[in-house]
Amino acid sequence: MQQVKVVLGDADLPRQWYNIQADMPTPLDPPIHPGTGQPIGPADLAAIFPMALIEQEMSPKQFWEIPDEVLQIYALWRPTPLQRALRLEKVLGTPARIYFKNESVSPAGSHKPNTSIPQAFYNQQAGIKRIATETGAGQWGSAMSLATNLFGLKCTVYMVRVSYDQKPYRKSMINTWGATIYPSPSPETNAGRAALAADPNSPGSLGLAISEAVEDAATHDDTNYSLGSVLNHVCMHQTVIGEEALKQMKMLGEWPDVVIGCIGGGSNFAGIAFPYIREKIAGKAVRILAVEPASCPSVTKGVYAYDYGDTAHMAPIIKMHTLGHTFMPPGIHAGGLRYHGMAPLVSRLVQDQLIEAVAIHQMECFEAGVLFARSEGIIPAPESTHAIRGAIDEALKAKEEGKEKVILFNLSGHGHFDMSAYDAYFAGQLSNFAYPQAMVDAALSKLPQVKL
Repeated sequence: MQQVKVVLGDADLPRQWYNIQADMPTPLDPPIHPGTGQPIGPADLAAIFPMALIEQEMSPKQFWEIPDEVLQIYALWRPTPLQRALRLEKVLGTPARIYFKNESVSPAGSHKPNTSIPQAFYNQQAGIKRIATETGAGQWGSAMSLATNLFGLKCTVYMVRVSYDQKPYRKSMINTWGATIYPSPSPETNAGRAALAADPNSPGSLGLAISEAVEDAATHDDTNYSLGSVLNHVCMHQTVIGEEALKQMKMLGEWPDVVIGCIGGGSNFAGIAFPYIREKIAGKAVRILAVEPASCPSVTKGVYAYDYGDTAHMAPIIKMHTLGHTFMPPGIHAGGLRYHGMAPLVSRLVQDQLIEAVAIHQMECFEAGVLFARSEGIIPAPESTHAIRGAIDEALKAKEEGKEKVILFNLSGHGHFDMSAYDAYFAGQLSNFAYPQAMVDAALSKLPQVKL
């Protein structure tokens, strides 16, 4: 019988997170305060983040010890399996060997608890009583409500309205873990009220939901803000995925020719890719491929520039690939990928040509997701279908070339709360949407002018 999965024991759980800032050929440009226009220091971030996370965000230290309290909770589902997609390989008729890291086995159903757990822990240690956060498709909101429940904190979630309406059971899940959830834009904040006044039927965006959550945190002394992607410390927490994958692939005697992840804000991609980029920088041969939606193509159509992290100009101005902070993406079903910008770390590594990026339409991605579900049995989240599509395309190239190839991708989450999206796909109600360049140009015309 061919081996279909590698399962590590609790003793193999990574004890450290990897900080790629230590090894990057080009350092990041500093984040800018949206009010003063000056580089941000730790004191500027202290109003919404605990100092432990601020230190992780800014430090070039290569490895960070994972606290025992976090490890104990990680052990509820980690290490996650590395699985070989033998049935998918057979359906494709490819000589490629396809492996995936199965992050759908967490209690919240995705990779997101890898960072929500430590963020809740560090906030509890700092005496914070409540977390305010945003969520797109609901995976981050679910993960943070799980984490705050485990550490005895309250939680308020602002969920992008189009996803809130599409995925009602995400609300049920978040409520079950004790959090409060509002569709964004909401009447709870100044940012939300302004957006509703301008467009009562606004579908919302991650940038707008971030504005609401940041405003909430900044106006309540007992509350901090928490972000599920983009930031350096978030990407670092996710590297437990890639560190485990390195061990698991070594146990199989395999080395990937290509490592693939979907990108929206960048966190699950960073988790699988950053440890492999470390090895690439050290001289190992491996391609790193990031797959984004064609309807929200921040890397492939955006520019690398300073931009606001949110719609209302409350979050720091950061150097990243961006479509412009006023960008309002269409209501695609991969709601977790509907962010106007890309993680600064991922963006910089793209600029340094350590990462390749492609944009794929949602119809092709759903086709890949259904093929994966029917061959491997796992129904993937719409976000994850982008990575699956990337892996299938690489496997078909290997078939055309008659070459063996080892493909590794990150299955960032399951799609059990996304079945309305699959219903729409099967009913022929979905279509592809290539974001018009004219609309991208209009949003980019409003980038902030930063002088260092």
